Amino acid sequence: MAVQLGKLLPHLDERQRRLALGAAAGVLGHGGVRIVARAVGVAESTVSRGAGELDRGPEPSGRVRAVGAGRKRLADTDPGLVPALLSLIEPDQRGDPESPLRWTVKSTRNLAAELTRQGHRVGHDTVATLLKTEGFSLQGTSRTTEGARHPDRDAQFHYINDRIKEYTAAGQPVISVDTKKKEVLGNYAVAGAEWHRSGQPVQVRAHDFPEKDAQKAVPYGIYDLAADAGWVSVGCDGDTAAFAVATLRRWWNGEGRHRYPRARRLLITADAGGSNGYRVRAWKKELAAFAHSTGLEVTVCHFPPGTSKWNKIEHRLFSRISTNWRGRPLTSHEVVVNTIGATRTRTGLTVHAELDSAAYPTGITVSDEVMAALPLTAHDWHGTWNYTLRPEPPTPAPLPRRDDRTQPDDRAPDWLHHPTLTGLEHAAFTELLATVEQYLLDHPPISLHHKRARHRTLRRGPLSLSDRLLVTVIRHRWKTQIRVLTALLGSPAAAVGDALHEITPILEALERRVRSAPITAPTAKDLASLIGKTSTKP
Repeated sequence: MAVQLGKLLPHLDERQRRLALGAAAGVLGHGGVRIVARAVGVAESTVSRGAGELDRGPEPSGRVRAVGAGRKRLADTDPGLVPALLSLIEPDQRGDPESPLRWTVKSTRNLAAELTRQGHRVGHDTVATLLKTEGFSLQGTSRTTEGARHPDRDAQFHYINDRIKEYTAAGQPVISVDTKKKEVLGNYAVAGAEWHRSGQPVQVRAHDFPEKDAQKAVPYGIYDLAADAGWVSVGCDGDTAAFAVATLRRWWNGEGRHRYPRARRLLITADAGGSNGYRVRAWKKELAAFAHSTGLEVTVCHFPPGTSKWNKIEHRLFSRISTNWRGRPLTSHEVVVNTIGATRTRTGLTVHAELDSAAYPTGITVSDEVMAALPLTAHDWHGTWNYTLRPEPPTPAPLPRRDDRTQPDDRAPDWLHHPTLTGLEHAAFTELLATVEQYLLDHPPISLHHKRARHRTLRRGPLSLSDRLLVTVIRHRWKTQIRVLTALLGSPAAAVGDALHEITPILEALERRVRSAPITAPTAKDLASLIGKTSTKP
């Protein structure tokens, strides 16, 4: 019997073992309780209790122990345990801002260690049970706080919604535009996972620090609300207003005018910042040119600052693109374009993607005169957020007259003054020239060596002040070779170098330092290609 029970008991729970021992004692009769207890090595009370339960014959309840049996919970034996735990989890609400775990990760093991140190002996599993009983769970952060709320935030949402309904009912196109996050090209890790054989993941770089001169992909997207279709241009240069409107022009010529042959108006919804922000002058200037070339009346409605996530393109297009390239390294522009173009959804979303390898320099300024000449009408409701560009030709900015220049003998060809090359509209360049002229008048150069003195006053030297400023701006902006600038101006060999040494510190003193463009144009041919000029002859 002892051998049989020794083999059976390990497979039974506490109650089943007790009943089996009681049954064996009942078979033996008088003295059976003591015999079974000694044979198995348990207390006689355990065998006796099992025999009594069999005699009473209670209905099986599925419980191992009776209600209230077993050890008491720590929360009952230690009344201060739960308050001590809550003071660690919620120190501010519990009046203990100096909690020892205030700046430490509050894992169950750290909480158990601190509670034990305070005299509450508890394990991490019990801490987890107590937290769940008190209504706690593991949670991440929730992106709900939007910062300062504009008082007209909701009203602007209603205004945009009303315009969308109006245009949609009239069969006019409505699009949402924005720039997706720039992506560094290379063998870098991308969030998400794809199916691969176990133990054979895609090998990527150990860190995400971009290499020097690493290429970037700049996806600018257009989402057609009525057609549930996207158009994305993947740029290789800066995220500028010119790039944004170039993408808009490509979409209209490629899809928009065919999908809406009777369109006379276009509604654009955009966020408040970036290349298509409501404060970006170049965006409005480029849109005016687009409206004039297409004959469309272009209306733009911006979402209030801090609410860009409500723009349809964010969760209708960009989120789908991110899902489509999850876990896949973006090693080239071709991979980015093809992956975006392959984005589809079961609800019918289609996406067209193409590469835009054109250069879009940053730093282009638009003067007040140019803005005043734009055919722009601000709406009565928040005119800075809502405005319409009529399909009329903007008044061109006047070119600087020869009389407006500081020197009558300027050598630079007129095309070198193009705003794309200087980064300044003609009026802005003239204003900068006047500022430099006044600085020279206020700070005349002094030389202690009379024989080598070059008193670079306003009307002395081989180059005029206008040309000296021009070559300095182009040199710093495009890294054009000095010998190329010398040949373009037809100046003596050292004239351009002297101009750089003179004008550069002046611009720094005036805090008007010239920013470098994202690409270089070392030759005259490169400079001419930036403005679409076929000849580089003055």
